Amino acid sequence: MVSTNEHLVGVTGDDHERFLLRIKNRFDRVGLELPTIEVRAEGLAVEAEAYTWRSPAAPTVFTSMGNTLLALANAMHVLPITWKTKYTILHETNAIIKPCRMTLLLGSAGSGKSTLLKALSGKLDRRLQVSGRVTYNGHGMEQFVPERTAAYISQEDLHAGEMTVRETLAFSARCLGTGDRQDLLNELTRREKEANVTPEHDIDMGVFGLFPCINIRVPLTANIFLSLQILGLHICADTLVGNDMARGISGGQRKRVTIGEILIGPARALFMDDISTGLDSSTAFQIVNFLRQMVHILGETAVISLLQPSHEMYDLFDDIIFLSEGHIVYQGPKEKAVDFFESLGFICPHRKAIADFLLEVTSRKDQQQYWSREDEPYRYFTVERFSEAFHTGQTITKVLEVPLERNLSSLSALETSKYGVRKRKLVKAIFSREFRLLRRNPSVYIVNCVNLTVLSFVAMTVFWHNNMRHDSVDDGGIYLGVLFFFMAETMFSNMCDLGGTIMKLPLFFTQRDVFYPAWAYTFPTWILKIPITLIQVTIWVTMTYYPIGFDRNIGRLAKHYFLLLALSQMSSSLFRLVAGVTRNMFAAKIFGTFTMLLLLLLSGFVVSSKNLNKFWMLGYWISPLMYAQNAISTNEFTAHSWSKVLPGSSESLGASVLESRGLFLETKWYWVGLGALVGYTFLFNCLYTVALACFKCMLCFV
Repeated sequence: MVSTNEHLVGVTGDDHERFLLRIKNRFDRVGLELPTIEVRAEGLAVEAEAYTWRSPAAPTVFTSMGNTLLALANAMHVLPITWKTKYTILHETNAIIKPCRMTLLLGSAGSGKSTLLKALSGKLDRRLQVSGRVTYNGHGMEQFVPERTAAYISQEDLHAGEMTVRETLAFSARCLGTGDRQDLLNELTRREKEANVTPEHDIDMGVFGLFPCINIRVPLTANIFLSLQILGLHICADTLVGNDMARGISGGQRKRVTIGEILIGPARALFMDDISTGLDSSTAFQIVNFLRQMVHILGETAVISLLQPSHEMYDLFDDIIFLSEGHIVYQGPKEKAVDFFESLGFICPHRKAIADFLLEVTSRKDQQQYWSREDEPYRYFTVERFSEAFHTGQTITKVLEVPLERNLSSLSALETSKYGVRKRKLVKAIFSREFRLLRRNPSVYIVNCVNLTVLSFVAMTVFWHNNMRHDSVDDGGIYLGVLFFFMAETMFSNMCDLGGTIMKLPLFFTQRDVFYPAWAYTFPTWILKIPITLIQVTIWVTMTYYPIGFDRNIGRLAKHYFLLLALSQMSSSLFRLVAGVTRNMFAAKIFGTFTMLLLLLLSGFVVSSKNLNKFWMLGYWISPLMYAQNAISTNEFTAHSWSKVLPGSSESLGASVLESRGLFLETKWYWVGLGALVGYTFLFNCLYTVALACFKCMLCFV
């Protein structure tokens, strides 16, 4: 018997257009139209502020420090206005992007293409000054959620390299949900029943396969399988996506995965920034041709930026937006683009690619060769003159003056919910992904455990209990040193979280606000760190506690174990916070090492609280290692093995040792220290979540 997935292979094959048409016909038979989106930009302009003081291209220590100080002063709003100047990235722009039509955004490097795409998709940096208005079906962006309604696809393909293609798309489907497509499919089923229409079995599965996560008639595995077929990824479905360190799928397949992640979701407006980067012409053509089929048949809205498209790829588009130096030089059907420039005296040679002609005709060094009026001497035709000539007599402004009718049908195509599924499902999906990544990339933790085992063996042999005594305050000082070494080692063993966290941040910032919120990402990473911490602390305590000669009471051992466990969780949370704030590998290592050494210095062991300068007493009381040092020391030196009373003294040996270093004598300080470490763990994890939620993107300090 042929399985469902095998049957779908014969349905789709490589003829994706025919399959999509059959799906569209199912909606047409019952008179149900797919929702569409028309995007309009009215008077859209983007400006940026920059420092008037320019540093040389080659950075030095002094210029880097100067740039950092200027950035801090700007963030605190204390920088004089005279030190800033405004640069116009995108001049006043009017544009209409219609559904069911492929729009090519053409322009040279630095012309403002990425800024325009981000402005249309609602992804512009908040530090930029934006004027004008962008509407979707006549609705302002404040009336819906642009992150889910529109999708901005950058030049970079960021994925979890340890996941397969199938798993990557399945994760996207679980997070993005269906939006209003559930209601659309319910309406389709209702109308078919009323009209007594029985759809073909394969087309019935095809419709539900285009809208994953709808578990009505087709299981999720079949939905994902069909999506892979339509995207042409079925041949590499179970291959790892890969990254710079691990071999995976090809560049073209990775670009298809990037597009597939978005197409699986509810977004109906696609803004793609130079998606042909790094691809050969054949692969780029196949991807753009597939997008053309999706746009024409399913009524999507798409603007695709290409730097220098070939003649064959140029013919796949219906409309063109030609951007130069932040000005729109031409917008409209591709067939009329050459006529517009011919009306101004510039003729495209017969065998010249139209895209190349458009890019060169506005260039100062290439423009003259296209001048055709022999009766007029050639003079450089500025971009401003081109833009002015285009807008004179054009109907775009007149069309924009007539607002679109805003009704329930126009709003149904827009997403109004922040996220696609419930919070519990988001956390479950991320937890499942992070656990899978942990299983497939355990090398860091295995190496760390091996390192701990070797270091534990060294510590055990160096501090063997036969050489450790309980006869004097000096003997107690050695034990205090061992406990301090335990704390320092626990802190150092979690420094790997710095690099691991930063390596995952680019993917996080790509998916944040579209797939899941920051807290849904940080909570599973914290929970999954707990069993790793348990294993590491168990190895350390098992190999060192009794061989070194600490108190043999099982209760003391348990309290010692749980304190190191809390300390390990606190340090891991602290390093994740440092990584989340700095977001740069070099800066994270510097700040992480500085923070750890500062906490060790203020722990109360290196310098006793009796000898600490009053200026640093606040840092002493804030330092979590101070509470850890007092807790672990109190647990050991209030035990029976340190109850001996020395001659000439009225207090126990343990109390004398603690008093000599300015540590607390009361047993309650163990619970105070343990509670403080647990509290700091929660605090650092919350601050880490806030940092990831508030910061907009990756940041580089150098």
